[in-house]
Amino acid sequence: MTVTAAVTGSVTSADGTVIAFDRSGSGPAVILVHGAFTDKTHPTMCGVAAALAPWFTVVNYDRRGRGESGDTAPYAVEREVEDLAALVEGAGGAAMVFGGSSGAALALEAAARNRAISRLALWEPPYHVDDSAPFVPVDFAERLTSLVEAGRRGDAVERFMVEAAEVPVEAVAAMRAEPHWPQIEALAHTLAYEAAVMGPGNAPPLDLLASITRPALVLTGENSPAWMTGAGKAVSATLPHGAHRVLEGQTHNVSPDALAPELLEFFITA
Repeated sequence: MTVTAAVTGSVTSADGTVIAFDRSGSGPAVILVHGAFTDKTHPTMCGVAAALAPWFTVVNYDRRGRGESGDTAPYAVEREVEDLAALVEGAGGAAMVFGGSSGAALALEAAARNRAISRLALWEPPYHVDDSAPFVPVDFAERLTSLVEAGRRGDAVERFMVEAAEVPVEAVAAMRAEPHWPQIEALAHTLAYEAAVMGPGNAPPLDLLASITRPALVLTGENSPAWMTGAGKAVSATLPHGAHRVLEGQTHNVSPDALAPELLEFFITA
């Protein structure tokens, strides 16, 4: 099956922010929502887009504040929900959605508010459902914003990595000496966005999840932290039509080769 090269484009969100995307393939629309520290160029998203394009029109976009997309203050989760609604409308008025990590939480927020999202696939939404999860303060977003506003972008990145992503302090110290660290610091302002999407203390929004009645697939990695598996099970159990699968040998940094076949099987049954 021949797939044409991806084309770039943009939509304008409700608040006037321009949201950039790459579109590939043809057929029913699938929109990809990335998580923290990434944009539409991330290898996982690019690999998934390439794998799905023979069957679907795949829209791989930059969330606001990242890549080629704009960013309009003040930030609110509702603005990102509106971004996704604009992308769904631009894709023909209906779409299936895949969200990874904190992008999965954003996809859930959007699906609860937008019936035009017809199916939902999620990779390891990092909610905290038991005491084995890392501690995240309820005012995490405000603390991250304060560091960025004080010009301490690197410290904001380090705090997010250590407290939310369980990266050892020593590993972050080594990363700060690497040539790519300035590119990571450039995304520091968006980390408060991720914390806002996850909600205070990363607690799962049970009432919101229970309101999403479309088919949903929650995927977790066999070698991911146990608390992430627990979160995946809890989310799938709360979604009225949720299912849960474990991908053998995978960690949170999932391979697109492992992820894409599961997504294809789920989306192609629509």
